[in-house]
Amino acid sequence: MSKGVVAKRYALALFEVASAKQQINEVEQELQLITQILNDNPAFLQFLQHPQIAKENKKKEFEQAFDGKISETVMNFTGLLIDRNREEILTSVLSFFVEKANEERGLVDAMVTSVRQLSEEEKQGLAKSFEKLLNKKIRIENKIDASIMGGVVVQIGDRLYDGSTKGKLHRIEQKIMQSQVR
Repeated sequence: MSKGVVAKRYALALFEVASAKQQINEVEQELQLITQILNDNPAFLQFLQHPQIAKENKKKEFEQAFDGKISETVMNFTGLLIDRNREEILTSVLSFFVEKANEERGLVDAMVTSVRQLSEEEKQGLAKSFEKLLNKKIRIENKIDASIMGGVVVQIGDRLYDGSTKGKLHRIEQKIMQSQVR
């Protein structure tokens, strides 16, 4: 069974527990914290994934690292992953959990790439435009990338809406190339 399928199953199980305890937002934030810390500290992630380190040592170190920062629900969940040698899916669980939580909320995450930080008004304007298009509430995260030269690139799930200057120039270039071939 692929890691993605396994991560999705664990994420759905965690979602059910979080939903029953009315802790969906809290669990989502805690999973984001864990993922961020593991991404910032690859040595700790390697430690957790090392097959020759005893499970009890891994759980002890994890508990020390996150004591007081995460709920008992998430602490027990990560302990279960360690017990079942599933440490490698911990960061993948976050994306599936967020996907399920957003589905429940009628919400979609959008990654908006722009040359500069967007104001709250600009974010709200973009969100309203895409909410009409998708009939869902949009939550925007802004990423800065000067290479797009201007405009914005919006990614929602596997869809990409390229309104960047770089993208427009590329499309014009493609049309010119196609017209020369004929």
